[in-house]
Amino acid sequence: MTGKSGYRWVVMGLLFVLYTVANADRANIGFALPYLRKEFAMSNTEAGAIISLFFVGYAALQIPSGFMVKRFGVRAMFTVGMLFTSLFTGLLGMVNSALALKALRLGVGVAEAPVAIACTAAINNWFPAKEKGTASGIFLAGSKVGPLIVPPLCAWIISVWGWREIFYFFMVPGMLLAIAWFLLVSNKPADSKFVSAAEAEYIAGEEAAAAVKFVKGPKREYKLWWLDKIVRARKVEPIVSSEQVFKSWDIFGAAFGYFFMVGIVSVLMSWLPTYLVTVKQFAIMKTALVSAAPFAGTVVGNFVGGWVSDNLLNKRRKPMMMVTALSTTIMMYSLINAPADANLLALLLFVTGFLLALGYSAFMAYPMGRTNKETYPVAFSVVNTGGQLGGAGAPLFVGMILDWFSWDAVFLSLALGSLLCLAVVSTIIEPVEDPLERPGSKSHKILA
Repeated sequence: MTGKSGYRWVVMGLLFVLYTVANADRANIGFALPYLRKEFAMSNTEAGAIISLFFVGYAALQIPSGFMVKRFGVRAMFTVGMLFTSLFTGLLGMVNSALALKALRLGVGVAEAPVAIACTAAINNWFPAKEKGTASGIFLAGSKVGPLIVPPLCAWIISVWGWREIFYFFMVPGMLLAIAWFLLVSNKPADSKFVSAAEAEYIAGEEAAAAVKFVKGPKREYKLWWLDKIVRARKVEPIVSSEQVFKSWDIFGAAFGYFFMVGIVSVLMSWLPTYLVTVKQFAIMKTALVSAAPFAGTVVGNFVGGWVSDNLLNKRRKPMMMVTALSTTIMMYSLINAPADANLLALLLFVTGFLLALGYSAFMAYPMGRTNKETYPVAFSVVNTGGQLGGAGAPLFVGMILDWFSWDAVFLSLALGSLLCLAVVSTIIEPVEDPLERPGSKSHKILA
């Protein structure tokens, strides 16, 4: 390994910063929402529709984006997507009608659609199998750092200028970083002038080693045979074509589960400030700090969940998906009796975010183990379409609930959604090279 450059971690750092900015672009509308409702006289349902339009455009372009990334590569598609995302974000500050606001919000979603697919495809190309869970966790931590920094930053911008300046401010970093990506990142490590031959061989070598079919059971630290039973661990052939993707229940099951998880995140991102202002009666800066709490938890949770998946669970993704679904069910229900004290509420929301994020990155990493590299962009586009449809529907659904019922009904609905996620994810297969058998079983003796 002498001379191994480690440039893949520079790419990872750039991905982290870029996806932080991209998610800040989608999250800033949540903090501006109370001011937008006042200026354009919107009901809760209409406000929910404004938020949902981003996810409508985002979801509609996921599968086309998967094919475009497969055709044109991560370098070009990411750059184009990020430039237009930033442009539409800046234009939101110039709107003078609710119609223009809706059109541009839809535009942000359409423009950002290739960004997530290109980012995940880059991770799949640039990292060996044993590092993909960790890389996915770091990447998705960026998606939560964006919403983490948005509340205090937006509160400061509004107090100094106004809500329009929020969108002007967030436009600039994305444009600059898109240019940096184009200049610094190639489609594959072997094509990059910054990557040494040793690092390129390391990445390719680890991938080859992961595909080796063992005749005898290898010695390893992972001994949780009972967990392999629960998660339905199986040795299966990888999906190698787009046709197989659209026939795979494992991919669609992951998409249905992701539907509920992204829906919950989009509600926290978009409606939490309104809840804190209208129900808890918090001032703007206290609202900003408490709104950031769940996303501080998700940053930590994504790091921990990715590391556990790679290092303790031997690249198994489904266990953390199930842990997140079950624990989020409990935490959503607990918010029905949320404390009035800001510090206690912030702590509760931090824990909620942490548990929600433990398995969140696993939904992205799961198709990496189920497909080959060439087919992965299409497979993840299907999974992400499911997620973004949840992101589109949940804010609108919450607005409709609030026009007729209360926040208790909102949190109960989110708890039920997370429970459905657990039920669906339980049905998919955990793809592994060598699933463990119970010690003493017939198949275990054969392997031994």
